[in-house]
Amino acid sequence: MDRPPGMMDVAREAGVSHITVSRVINGHPSVRPETRTRVEAAIEKLGYRRNSVARALKSRRSSTIGVVIVGSDLFELPRILLGVETAAKEAGYWVSLASRQGESTTGDLVETLQRLTDQSVEAIAVVADRPVAVEALTRLAIGVPVAVVMSGNVPSPDLSFVEVDQELGARLAVRHLLDLGHGDIAHLTGALRTFDARARVEGWQSELAAAGAEGALLEGDFSAESGFRLAHELCTAGAALPTAVFAGNDQMAMGALAAFAERGVRVPQDVSVVGFDDMKGAGYLVPALTTVRQDFAHLGRNAIEVLVRMLGGEPAERHRIAPDLVVRHSTAAPRTARP
Repeated sequence: MDRPPGMMDVAREAGVSHITVSRVINGHPSVRPETRTRVEAAIEKLGYRRNSVARALKSRRSSTIGVVIVGSDLFELPRILLGVETAAKEAGYWVSLASRQGESTTGDLVETLQRLTDQSVEAIAVVADRPVAVEALTRLAIGVPVAVVMSGNVPSPDLSFVEVDQELGARLAVRHLLDLGHGDIAHLTGALRTFDARARVEGWQSELAAAGAEGALLEGDFSAESGFRLAHELCTAGAALPTAVFAGNDQMAMGALAAFAERGVRVPQDVSVVGFDDMKGAGYLVPALTTVRQDFAHLGRNAIEVLVRMLGGEPAERHRIAPDLVVRHSTAAPRTARP
């Protein structure tokens, strides 16, 4: 056979009508057990697979949710996708994944969304790390429910919005250091083109301002290499080393720990270090890293749950999930604590 087997081929092999084959495939209770067994044997023999695209066109339902990945700085994407896929499966949906890496334009995103809607997806989750996604989505009439999974404001009332509260996470980290007595807290940021990095800067700045404290701002790119480089810069700057460092994420904190070790700067005796994400293994760094924990699987699950409710006729929703501070051994009171 020079083409994939179809329903008529199964019907001929089993000696039944194509309607009977359809009933067996769709679990209709009116088929006699011996007929069902014969049809299932024919399906197995021929290797027949249902044409899901044709079925979607006929029923106008694909039972598929599209997921678009925008950006290359999404370090915890696997855990987000785990939550997405688990929740989608529980709700009876498949997931169709598309991605745009690097410096995607609005046109790139439009093309990706069009490709998914051409596949008859019933809803779309957009996991993004930069403003281009919001700019494009607010101007598009996509025709299906959309949930945006990221940090940043979504001005359209038709889009659902799901994020971990990045600014709150930064405030938790800085407040912890302030409570220990630190008054000079440097921030090694991730790439400031991303929502997460900018929100964490805002939380750091707000908490310092409220306490009358200060600190230097150095931009990196969320990589361990940039954390390593920026920590070396702190050590070679003319001013005194800050008593605490809030790193843009755990990767940057890991690089900073390595740089301080090279320089003979003790953590936390000479400088305290806080990360962000609670990446796997953060508790086994030397010293164990104090950090802000984000539940990425819950984030992905929450996005799908919102989309399912929208498919049921509910309006768009906005969810901001609170992170948690995890205190370990990389933070302590400075040697000369403020009164």
